[in-house]
Amino acid sequence: MKMKQLLHTLLAATIVLLLWSCSPREEYREMVCYELHTPYSVKYRSHRTLDDEIRQVMHDYYHAINPFDSTSIIAHINRNDDIEVDTIFTQVFRTAMDVAQATDGALDVTCAPYINAWGFGFTADTTTVTQQLIDSLRTFVGYDKIALTDGHVIKQDPRTLLNFSALGDGCACDLIAALLDDAGINDYMIEVGGEVRTSGLNPRGTAWHIGIVTPEDDPDGNNHNLHAVAQLNGRYGLATSGNYRNYHERNGRKYGHTIDPTTGYPAQQDVLSATVITTTAMRADAYATALMVMGRQRAEQLARQDTTIAYYLIYIDETDTLRTEQSPSFAKFLAK
Repeated sequence: MKMKQLLHTLLAATIVLLLWSCSPREEYREMVCYELHTPYSVKYRSHRTLDDEIRQVMHDYYHAINPFDSTSIIAHINRNDDIEVDTIFTQVFRTAMDVAQATDGALDVTCAPYINAWGFGFTADTTTVTQQLIDSLRTFVGYDKIALTDGHVIKQDPRTLLNFSALGDGCACDLIAALLDDAGINDYMIEVGGEVRTSGLNPRGTAWHIGIVTPEDDPDGNNHNLHAVAQLNGRYGLATSGNYRNYHERNGRKYGHTIDPTTGYPAQQDVLSATVITTTAMRADAYATALMVMGRQRAEQLARQDTTIAYYLIYIDETDTLRTEQSPSFAKFLAK
């Protein structure tokens, strides 16, 4: 009897061992995609690939907030079509309104007419920018002129346009992160257009390392000189905003793509790039843009008000020398 029980035990153990050896192993996988408007990459530790699911997330994301796609939800809203928004659009809209209020309008997703006028938007506007033009656009620009009610965007003026580019790449990171979280994946790093969302550890079992590029004139995006390296051990969003890659020259003068919604003109701060680490990539993306408008003094005030925000600013002083300024909370993220 004992021999029979022993044989049964050994047989059961053998079956378990065989099943375990045949099951897929957890390993780090990487997906890199250049198919869409913005290249993105996803590194994650899993026993299976989720490439198709990630592509579907990106498809849904673009359908919601890509103003260059005439069939997208945001394009319908900009045309004043009667359309009900989806959960992605709702999430971005609410984050935009929260950050707009927290920054006194330094982030304003209704400043699309200003962005278009300066040649950085979703229309090819080559109109000469004058104060008269800015004043005329100001009559229908302002985050307080729109609202989201029962799944519909309500505008005070039908000429108001939305542009979520200041939150878009960060939003995509967070959507992919939600997919991986739902799949039970704990270790990943997502990068969309330079914005990042992390969880857990990298394949070496250490913190994820993200480079902060030295701001230099680089319209082609070929500059990879690092000014600093951030290390993220856990669940964080990181985003960097700067004018050194996306700018235009008019009448011999350079204008960066970050528009100050309070003036209608490109931001004239001495800050060349702003890196923000906070709870999600979308919030980091939004606040990084806002800090380019707010400047160093207001950035310090913001970080005191919201302790979830850590920032790292690269600016140029009166001698044209690059300097850095950071919130006290950013120190723990800097790689030694």
